[in-house]
Amino acid sequence: QELLARDATPSERRIAVSSICLLNGGLFPETHRARTVQKLLIGPAGPLLVRLMNRRALKRNMHAIFGDRTPPRPDELDNFWALIEHNGGRLVMHRLLQYINDRILHRERWVGALQKAQHKTGLINGSADPVSGAHMVTRYRQLVGDTAIVELPAIGHYPQLESPDEVLKHVLRIFASMDDKDTA
Repeated sequence: QELLARDATPSERRIAVSSICLLNGGLFPETHRARTVQKLLIGPAGPLLVRLMNRRALKRNMHAIFGDRTPPRPDELDNFWALIEHNGGRLVMHRLLQYINDRILHRERWVGALQKAQHKTGLINGSADPVSGAHMVTRYRQLVGDTAIVELPAIGHYPQLESPDEVLKHVLRIFASMDDKDTA
């Protein structure tokens, strides 16, 4: 959304955005349902709590946001944990989660960028996501419109991991339909 906002402002434009396909995300702060652990981590105790994080807690939290029929595989959890631990990342996770507050702070700019986008825009959403699932799509339709939207009913927060072939199929279809509109 920030890239769209910059693209719409000539003095801030650094790259040209021609199209975008969004996946599950907290696009609107009013529909983002932060997990309890996220709320705790962005609070004053965050710097202490990150020291208590471990792979077991990650597994529990990831299982809660994946679809019931598409839980994270052990190797995926290992990869998530390796990324979190890389270069001391776990110890700054509370800072990384500040995007939650940034979404509130920059809501008008970022939501406005979606609403005013002159770019081809698509959305693929895992409806079973408790953080930004079907409820977020409802808000997206209210604020942005009924652009190319694909709802995956049994998929959670990470559609690209939970159903990669289906996501790829829809991404290719969405971009192909966008190209068709350009030539019409």
